[in-house]
Amino acid sequence: MKKLENKVAIITGGAGSIGQITAQLFLEEGARVMLVDLNEDALQQAVRELGGENVKYSAADVSKSEDVRRYVDATVKAFGKIDMFFNNAGIEGVVKPITEYPEDMFDKVIAVNVKGAWLGIKHVLPQMNNGGSIINSSSIAGINGSPNVSAYITSKHAVVGIMRAAAVEAAPRKIRVNSVHPSPVDNQMMRSLEEGFAPGQAEAAKKELENTIPLGRYAEPEEIAQLVLFLASDDSRFITGTTQVIDGGLSVQ
Repeated sequence: MKKLENKVAIITGGAGSIGQITAQLFLEEGARVMLVDLNEDALQQAVRELGGENVKYSAADVSKSEDVRRYVDATVKAFGKIDMFFNNAGIEGVVKPITEYPEDMFDKVIAVNVKGAWLGIKHVLPQMNNGGSIINSSSIAGINGSPNVSAYITSKHAVVGIMRAAAVEAAPRKIRVNSVHPSPVDNQMMRSLEEGFAPGQAEAAKKELENTIPLGRYAEPEEIAQLVLFLASDDSRFITGTTQVIDGGLSVQ
């Protein structure tokens, strides 16, 4: 039997690399999936690439309560229930020291990464089946500090707080809540950050960052998706309230 047979998942940030690859793994393991993202064109493209009747999409701004309620309702209408929630939508902000960081950008990062994660749990939990699983996307930035990305660092630490509170609140219903903490992942978000760290020398910035990771490279989106699949499945049925680090050894140095 497939690991997610007859299960229903919501994936926010579903048009991004980690979200779409996670959706592919979920579908292969028998799930039905609702992809959520801000960009409807990107969602439509993702659904076309994934194919089949078991994946649908709902365009939404995760920082707005009415949009979150809409994607939750759309999932229940399309698939009848919710068993898994990959609370994954996030933005990186800009690369600047705190003293120069734009306040409006700080507010935007907090709105998407923190309020969006909180609203997702707020509206998904009442509709989720007992025994379900919620996975919050944090980052190694949610455990460690790093200069010039204060909004992102702050937001990803806050996601851990949301996870821990929700894990305790949801435990009586046997709903597990965990967070995943990748090192840099080889995707578009890191291209943006590399250029921010070293304008015009992004490739050199990438090599410098890779040299800080004991295993010598960025994570691949598929590797993060495989961890999310484990946490979504019954293989992790006694794991809740944890910070699952997947960073090639970066945090042990």
